[in-house]
Amino acid sequence: MTEKSFICDFYKKAFSRQSYLKNHSQVHAKEKIFQCNICNKTFSLKLNLETHLRTHTKEKPFACDFCTKAFSQKKNLQRHLLTHTKEKPFACDLCNKTFSQKSHLLAHIRTHTKEKPFACDFCYKAFSQKPHLEVHLRMHTKEKPFACDFCCKRFTQMVHLKTHLRIHSKEKPFSCNVCNKVFSQETILTRHLRIHTKDKPFACDVCDKTFSQQSCLRKHLQMNTTEKPPVCDLHNKAFSHHSYLKDHLQIYADEKSFQCDVCNKAFSLKRKLEKHLRTHTKEKSFICDVCNKAFSQKENLQTHLLTHTKEKPFACDFCNKIFSQQAHLLTHLRTHTKEKPFACEFCEKAFCQRWDLKKHLYTHTKEKPFPCDFCGKSFSAKPNLIRHLRIHTKEKPFVCEFCNKAFSDQQNLKTHIWIHTEEKPFACDFCHKAFSQNTTLKRHLLTHTKEKPFTCDVCNKAFALKSRLKSHLLTHTNEKPFVCDFCNKAFAQKSTLNKHMCTHTKKVFTCL
Repeated sequence: MTEKSFICDFYKKAFSRQSYLKNHSQVHAKEKIFQCNICNKTFSLKLNLETHLRTHTKEKPFACDFCTKAFSQKKNLQRHLLTHTKEKPFACDLCNKTFSQKSHLLAHIRTHTKEKPFACDFCYKAFSQKPHLEVHLRMHTKEKPFACDFCCKRFTQMVHLKTHLRIHSKEKPFSCNVCNKVFSQETILTRHLRIHTKDKPFACDVCDKTFSQQSCLRKHLQMNTTEKPPVCDLHNKAFSHHSYLKDHLQIYADEKSFQCDVCNKAFSLKRKLEKHLRTHTKEKSFICDVCNKAFSQKENLQTHLLTHTKEKPFACDFCNKIFSQQAHLLTHLRTHTKEKPFACEFCEKAFCQRWDLKKHLYTHTKEKPFPCDFCGKSFSAKPNLIRHLRIHTKEKPFVCEFCNKAFSDQQNLKTHIWIHTEEKPFACDFCHKAFSQNTTLKRHLLTHTKEKPFTCDVCNKAFALKSRLKSHLLTHTNEKPFVCDFCNKAFAQKSTLNKHMCTHTKKVFTCL
């Protein structure tokens, strides 16, 4: 046995050679006398400097005899060789699982011991593995060491860069073995497969209900938790989730401390002001790598990218409907749960979506901030203005794929398509008669309920339909807006004009 006569005075550790003791002393003394002449980084051992230099020279002197793959460090080659030999010499004493590397075994053992020896100096969060800590630290340092060669976008992890590169390469290496649909990410394929397998691996500990996605389980837990729900102190309204309360508070926040220097509009959140400023600067710094279309907001770009990939990774556990965005899935889930987290402070009417509440609030404030440049008519919502503008521009951007008929409104196209598909998704709960349009169903329901919610302010006569009330009001005002093109005779109702037109066309019995 070799005698260990060289002892470290600080740690009382013994070494068989003086060079080993010297190496040991340099590490603990933090003496870093070997400096890189390219980046000035210093090292306590010459061997470490030599290894580091290869990151600059890209030199890889250690080649694999099986596949000619090369490595900058010998230990990396040794680890790689185990992928060929399939050798796993390191076994866990607790569960007998085997590993090809000792470091992997040590990391695995911590799953049994729950040990987390790697702590963050910023927030004291602890991790079982050093690489996990290194990735976490980049959240604090904002370091993004992995750059895309195509668009210079940077990432905190190599795996995120690899996923991003598929946007440029159009690569979709993950294929569904059931329907052959391809995906750019394995996680999206995994979620997609559950549509076929009906697998629901996420179970509620309270009621044993299972879900195909973790996000659906989280929402379920939030809705059914015994924990006291978050409550708005101002309106005494309870919410199933803290984010809903936050949204609610933002809508009614009196304090709007962030003001726009251009138009003096005020905002309760700084990020909302920053978004608003781009409407003045017309800055669109988020560019699509596929078609070069530019966006002022990052989330708009992310939404747009899905139009290229056609991916819809988020599935509803209730009806299996799929969505391209998680936000759309969460909104859709409320149609099943009947949850309406956005409440009106004026009439206590509640809505599933914040946008619907915003539109509703205009009915109280009578505010119509979106005017038409052609005719001066104002609207309470921007989409309504956009639809109205197509009356002037005659634009019909929505085309039917079956018959090429074009429409100015997307909803009109959707309704039209049901003529081809013969789909009637709106069913009556009383007689089960089905309709292709929700408005037609609503009119039909009045035949069962006998309800007449529209009352004339002049004579108190009630009507089942708003259109009937409008026609009736013309009898009081003597207004006759429907004019005959042949003789200029005017009528209060369009149906009366249509009958009159028959006297000119002589098609008395075929005209309705």
